[in-house]
Amino acid sequence: MSDNRVEFASVLASRLCHDLLSPVGAFANGLELLGDEQDADMRARCVELLEQSAKASASKLKFFRLAFGSAGGFRDKVPAPEILSAINGIIGDRPTTVNWLVASDDVPKPAAKLLLNLALILTDALVRGGELAIGYEQQADGMVEIVLHAQADRILLDKDVEAILVGGEGAADTTSRTITAVLVQAIAAQHDGQVMLAREASNSLIVGAVLRP
Repeated sequence: MSDNRVEFASVLASRLCHDLLSPVGAFANGLELLGDEQDADMRARCVELLEQSAKASASKLKFFRLAFGSAGGFRDKVPAPEILSAINGIIGDRPTTVNWLVASDDVPKPAAKLLLNLALILTDALVRGGELAIGYEQQADGMVEIVLHAQADRILLDKDVEAILVGGEGAADTTSRTITAVLVQAIAAQHDGQVMLAREASNSLIVGAVLRP
């Protein structure tokens, strides 16, 4: 395995561990509290927190399986409702609404992975919530077009993530913060694709891609 592939795997593993640490840690702390707590109301609260942590952990794992893994439960395409469910799961209780503009019943795996990673990037950028419109269209020549439009009072896109989305993999270091953008560019490159980014205003950001899955 080349050094680049080892680095990529290491950084991706770091991102997964970072994102899962909070809900899994909360679950462990909840179990510890539940074991020591005798008050019925507090025990009920502990159980509620455990349920929330378990749900958050399951939602993240489902998303990561589709966005980073092989999605082995599916063949060449991922059902569109599964993609939407994964995105809603990763958003959780944050004040972000999704406008799903995908008419297709299913999406080819490469396009699904690219879409999910772009959704994760924009969800992270909506630090105070907002609106996220997601569109997908199959072209007559076999190419597919993906467009995500984020709108919010504040959009905070990491400068290195933006650099990679605009300039390609070598535009910034590969870190746990930028690994999703690196993966987006890698998928696009493997499928004769291109990634685009446009800022219409301070409260509006569009990221899109075309590829041949």
